[in-house]
Amino acid sequence: MANQNEISRRRTFAIIAHPDAGKTSLTEKLLLFGGQIQVAGAVKSNKIKKTATSDWMEIEKQRGISVTTSVMEFDYLDYKINILDTPGHQDFAEDTYRTLTAVDSVIIVVDGAKGVETQTRKLMEVCRMRNTPVIIFVNKMDREGKDPFDLLDELEEELMIKVRPLTWPIEQGMRFKGVYNIYENKLDLFQPSKQIVTEKIEVDINSEELDNQIGTHLADKLRNDLELIEGVYPELDQTEYLEGHTAPVFFGSALNNFGVQELLNCFVQIAPSPRPIEAVEREVEPEEPKFTGFIFKITANIDPNHRSCVAFCKICSGKFTRNAPYFHVRNGKSIRFSSPTQFMAQRKTTVDEAYAGDIIGLPDNGTFKIGDTLTEGELLHFRGLPSFSPEMFKYIENADPMKQKQLAKGIDQLMDEGVAQLFVNQFNGRKIIGTVGQLQFEVIQYRLLNEYNASCRWEPVSLYKACWIESDDAAELEAFKKRKYQYMAKDRDGRDVFLADSSYVLQMAQMDFKNIRFHFSSEF
Repeated sequence: MANQNEISRRRTFAIIAHPDAGKTSLTEKLLLFGGQIQVAGAVKSNKIKKTATSDWMEIEKQRGISVTTSVMEFDYLDYKINILDTPGHQDFAEDTYRTLTAVDSVIIVVDGAKGVETQTRKLMEVCRMRNTPVIIFVNKMDREGKDPFDLLDELEEELMIKVRPLTWPIEQGMRFKGVYNIYENKLDLFQPSKQIVTEKIEVDINSEELDNQIGTHLADKLRNDLELIEGVYPELDQTEYLEGHTAPVFFGSALNNFGVQELLNCFVQIAPSPRPIEAVEREVEPEEPKFTGFIFKITANIDPNHRSCVAFCKICSGKFTRNAPYFHVRNGKSIRFSSPTQFMAQRKTTVDEAYAGDIIGLPDNGTFKIGDTLTEGELLHFRGLPSFSPEMFKYIENADPMKQKQLAKGIDQLMDEGVAQLFVNQFNGRKIIGTVGQLQFEVIQYRLLNEYNASCRWEPVSLYKACWIESDDAAELEAFKKRKYQYMAKDRDGRDVFLADSSYVLQMAQMDFKNIRFHFSSEF
């Protein structure tokens, strides 16, 4: 058996939210409590930089948004925590969906003033599909927002999940005094501070000390609120939480360190350690002695000085050892890794061993694709890492003939990340980039210029959808490709893709060619 203790102390989770809900701020504060950074917003350097540790790409610092999932790990109490901070912006949703296949639980951040937003609903659907346990953190309580009870109702209705508050805010906005920790039956009063972790004051709920601390009026209101909570919301049932039916709710302000430690203390106790993962062939248990893992993300240029790509591998079972030979199932080859890494955003350290639940970075020079499996020899395939059909398309053209090689390499490495897809039109040989959002085009152009010194320009192309086609009837497939010659393309794996220019054309094609299967995700 692999080391049972090591596996049971692992907590691997993603932080997801609508843009601007405070996801990256929460990640920062968790790292602050984990002792990984001493000052929030500080990257390990001789002067404090005011950008978030997890937003390390230049474009993220300029825009103030996350455009790629970053992986960070730290130790807290007796637990080993792996956080994946995901992009909230819908244009990068695909990166987030894939990340959710590599985690055992999720923390959803909700803005206390705005409540549940569109992207939060979509992400919750993905969690529901996988029965992923969810904890909700209601952020920005130091700003005026909705009534906490109204928020709880909204969470239940909109996210279609039962909720149970484990901390409760005392006032909000300018009058915000702190939170009462229902889980530990303690009152925590705070001084607002963005930089340092403030001390707590512990008070018994029924003592006069509470009145002295927050005033009789607020003390009475708090006691009434708590009575109401006990009457309306059943006690937290850990099994219900682990099965994804109940979400514990915490209130606080990530920016000012309110309520974050309460969340973390409770999280490490109730969140699941690594769970079994369904492969195509069988279910893989984390305690199995043999190593298995899959690649769920590839990042180009994590270190701009070395132009290196890193493939992120989620370990599903057993123990990973540096320099040991592992079997690359798709290539049928054995590979050794001399410098596997673990991350604090882009700061990385070489690891000698890692266990089920951990996320490790493997150096990649074109060896990996998203979805690849590594084992100790067993032929396993982990599915569930789809590429969705893009909704926006543009021709990509070289804007500097002297930089053809740099552009080709840049496109190649950025497409490996899976944030956008490349199609080559069979009619005119032009390259088409497909994405799920406009912002991705800007990010690709920016990164090509800044990371590969290659300039590109976009040209419009009017397309409705890309769909992968296949058929058991070779003659019909050939006839289709001839008739739609102008709209046929190949993806990077050489598969046939039909680029429909309108929904009507797509419907007619599906009606006319009954024996052709049209797929809207690349996994079939």
